[in-house]
Amino acid sequence: MDRRTHSPTVRLRRLARHLRRAREDSGRGLTEAAKLLGWSGPKLGRLESASTRRITPGDLDKLAELYGVESAMLAEWNSLATQAKERGWWAKYKKSGVFTDDLPDFEAEASAIRTFQPQVIPGLLQTPEYAEALLRGGQAHEDDAIAARVDARMQRQQILHRHEPPTFWAIIDEAALRRVVGSPEVMHAQFDHLARMATRAGVTIQVLPNSAGAHAANTGAILLMDYAEPLDPSLAYVETYAASLFLEEPEEVAHILEVFSHASASALTGDVSAEVFRTHLATLGSTADE
Repeated sequence: MDRRTHSPTVRLRRLARHLRRAREDSGRGLTEAAKLLGWSGPKLGRLESASTRRITPGDLDKLAELYGVESAMLAEWNSLATQAKERGWWAKYKKSGVFTDDLPDFEAEASAIRTFQPQVIPGLLQTPEYAEALLRGGQAHEDDAIAARVDARMQRQQILHRHEPPTFWAIIDEAALRRVVGSPEVMHAQFDHLARMATRAGVTIQVLPNSAGAHAANTGAILLMDYAEPLDPSLAYVETYAASLFLEEPEEVAHILEVFSHASASALTGDVSAEVFRTHLATLGSTADE
């Protein structure tokens, strides 16, 4: 990709923060502002909480007039409102049920992504064959559904290959490396991919060895996303069997970042981790030759 992908959800979230900041700078509470606009409190609340994409130029004009916002800022609001209504590449996958949350939407504009995976190779580092084998394991998906999920996962990975990609930092538990997914041939290709990705600028991959014993991230996977725009706060993503959650309260994100930092301190360095991948490659290669 030659340019950053615009994320409708991120742009909507940014517009909501613009609107709230403008109201607060004007010294008005939400109820007072809504009354002066002739709106209900819930309507203004939805705009400020990014819970609606139904934002008209007329609504923004009224807000700008009430808050005394200059024309340049109003133009920025209108631009964000337009971008918030666009459809990203992931929209077709959400419609078909491949994506059940907004993770690709939030990844699209992230300036930094950090992840810890205790059981499998992170999705942004998986080969197509590994992803397919993983999806087939213990799940009753039809072939077409699996193919669509693999394709969507490969599309997600394009953020690491575009112009000005986000910095990417992955910590992989040794257990994920030792689990044979698919076949030794699939794992050989996966380790080759990891070894190559580990040498890329802006990419850090660490292995958390079994010898580290108990560690801070022993309760599950971690995904953190940072953004270059100050109005876009960092996000933490937590996935469970039942649902996924996006956490953005500063204390929640700070806690998860602290856990990630402690896990990183317990992990092997990037150089040593790359050597681990090459060792696995050599071992699998020897097995294949027998």
